[in-house]
This record gives sequence, C-alpha cells and structure tokens, in this order.
Amino acid sequence: MTTTSDPLIITTDSHPIRHHMIDRDAMKVLRVLRDNGYSGYLVGGGVRDLYLGKAPKDFDISTDARPGQIRKLFRNSRTIGRRFRLVQVFFHGKEIEVSTLRSLSEFDLDGPEAVLAPNNTYGSLAEDAQRRDLTVNGLFYEIENDTIIDYVGGIEDLDKFIVQFVGEPERRIVRDPVRMLRAIRHAGRLGFTIAAKSWQAICANHEKLTLCPPSRVRDEFFKDLHSGSLTEWLKLALDSELFFDIFGLYKTTLFKKEGAKEKPYREQLLAIAKVIDRTALLAKESKKRGLANDFLLAMILIPWANAKYDLVNQRLKGAAAFRFSKILREDLDKELGIQLNLRRSIRQEMVILLSNLPQFLRHQENNSWPKWIKKKSYFKSCSLFCELYRESVSGAPANLRLPDLKKANHPDKEKHARSKGRSGRGKRYKPAFSSKKRGVFGLKK
Repeated sequence: MTTTSDPLIITTDSHPIRHHMIDRDAMKVLRVLRDNGYSGYLVGGGVRDLYLGKAPKDFDISTDARPGQIRKLFRNSRTIGRRFRLVQVFFHGKEIEVSTLRSLSEFDLDGPEAVLAPNNTYGSLAEDAQRRDLTVNGLFYEIENDTIIDYVGGIEDLDKFIVQFVGEPERRIVRDPVRMLRAIRHAGRLGFTIAAKSWQAICANHEKLTLCPPSRVRDEFFKDLHSGSLTEWLKLALDSELFFDIFGLYKTTLFKKEGAKEKPYREQLLAIAKVIDRTALLAKESKKRGLANDFLLAMILIPWANAKYDLVNQRLKGAAAFRFSKILREDLDKELGIQLNLRRSIRQEMVILLSNLPQFLRHQENNSWPKWIKKKSYFKSCSLFCELYRESVSGAPANLRLPDLKKANHPDKEKHARSKGRSGRGKRYKPAFSSKKRGVFGLKK
C-alpha cells in the first residue's frame, strides 16, 4: 500500500464508472455543488462498488463546502453529528450524506496533542483520504473530468482483491478498535483477502474491541447480521477471535467444556449463519424486511445454549420449564445484555425463542400441535425459529413464505393488532366514568 500527496489519477478510459451508473439524486447534489463554485466528490463505498461492477447501497459525497454552506444550497436537508457535522439531503424516501473534507491533523493519526480547534478540522482531499479506514474506501470520483482520484493505493488493492488499513494498522486499530470489524466485514462481503500486516494487527489487538461502547459494537454487528454475507464474516471473526469479544458468553462456556482442538460449535455457527444469509438474501430479492434482530441473535446463541444447557434435549414442563426460562434470562442479562447493551424487550424475545425450541422441535417432529400452543402469541415466531434451526441441522431449506418473514420482523405490530382485538376493533373508548353529555366525573365540558 502506498500513501502519497501526489494522487494516482485514473481517467475515464481506464475505469468502468459512467454517469448513468450513479444515483440521479447524488448526481444532482454533485452538480449543484459544482455550479455554485464548490468541489464535490463521490466517495467511499459508492466508488468501490461501481468500480467492481456492483450496485452501491449508498452514494456518499464529500465537498470543500462547509455544513452551513451546504444547508443554504439544499433546503431539503438537515445537519447531524456531534464531533463532526454532516449534512443529509433528502430525496423521496432516501437521503444523500454530504460531508466536508476533513483534516489529517485530528487525533486519529497524530495523537490527542495535535487536535485542532473545531473550526480548523476541515482539510484537503489528500488529508481526507488518509483519514479513511480502508484503502478500498479511500477513493474519490469527480464528475467534471470523470476521473477517480486515489491517494492511498485503493485501486491497486481492488485489482488485487485485498483489504487493508490506511496507514499503520496497529495505530489505526488502537485509535478506533471498531475498524477491525469494518475490515473483516468488507473482506467477507467482497470475497477479498485481508493483507498480512493488517490481519496480524487484528489478531494481536482483537481484545481491544471490548474497550469500545457496547452499543457501537452491537450496531456494527447488526449490519453483518442482515448483510447476506454473515457466513464469510463469521469465519474471519472466529479465526481472529473477534467473535469472542462480541459474544463473551461463548468464550466462558465453550472454552471450558471443549478441548483446544475440538470445536463443534464452529460448524454449528457456520450452518446457522448460512441459514441467516439465505433469509436475508430472500428478503432483499423480494424487497421485504428481514428477520428481527432479537430473532437472529437468538439463532446465533443456539450452539451456546446447547453446550451449556443441552437445550434441544430438554424435556421440561410446567414449573420446571418456567424455572429454566428464568435461569436462561438471568444468564443472558448477565453475559450478553450488558455486553451489547440490549433492550429489555430484545432479551425477552430471545428467551421466548430459545426456551420454547425443545418443545417445538418435539411437536414438529411428531406433527402434533396441541390447541393451547397454537393460541400462544409466540406460536408463529417460535415455529419459524424451529424450522430454521432444523434447516441448519439437516441442510434442507425450510419452506419460508415472505409474509412470515415480514410478520416475524414486526412483533410490535402483532402486539398492537392483538391489543386492538381485545379492545374492540381498535376503537378509542372513553373512561367508564365519563359520558358524552356530562364529561368526566359528570362535569360539563
């Protein structure tokens, strides 16, 4: 990897990006910036994906215009961010994120003592490129001359199918350990190899991920849960041991029970990840929402629950089943709820799915469903959970219907529908002590 103040300029006859490939609204933003005397560049993943012949998920833009100047140009916008201000420009259900080029001299590269005052954090194109996490995300495309501008060797890495950090890997990781997750995410999604020096730095510093705010780690992991490439991500996360820094309960439970060489949980996890990827891709192809976070997290925890409680072989009923679900809830609260800062509702849904898996497996195998269980509010979600687990074990695809996927992702809507049913078709009733004529407590309105 090379980083230099003199960029590599890739002209239009040497790259595949054309204007018609860029989102129409992103092109509008770029043209408005240009027509008002500002420089505007398509940056990051948008340039990377277009170069690779993929459809970008987002089209982010960088400019030399300040946030206030951007807001004046786009009335349909808002400013977000605390440490560094960004502008979101809204177009018919989507937004284009526009950021001002950032300075190289902030703490990220030169240390805390080099932080400039807030009004001096804006920088040049070269400085902004050096701040990017990965070389493949450090590219700029400008529409005036249809050229790609490369300060960090990103084009070379794209051509060689390599992911690596911009700058010194260990220093970049120490400054922000979440960058390790981004490196393995892009390697997994793109099918690229992580450069040797970057991979060694990840393996040597993976435990630093626990220093990051739990909610930040959780949100980064949720992106991979829904990416459709969780399997490849998981292989890298297990090999680097980053997985155990996210799911500490696997480390405390499985490493004590299994030998150093015997790791059956790995194959179980990979089998489950393949199922999750299939559902994610199915939802994307049909333009539907995928499964809920609590549902997917519970699936990831099945090998752990099998190792710790022999979950699928449980034969508990009544009070014993209730006690087991309580123990499961306590362990999840202690070993994962705090570590990932999970909401109480998410933890409760996970307990329901996991604790009911054994009996749903038995009923499904015998094709015998008692009437009482079919009336339970969790019947559909637990049935789907059971079917997907069986798919991970047998390899035979479950018979999934997209409406089921959509409903499974909206537990709040189902609860709202049930509450409507209880209250009489959703009508808003007045208190029993009120009347239309006299008002509340018989007083006149």
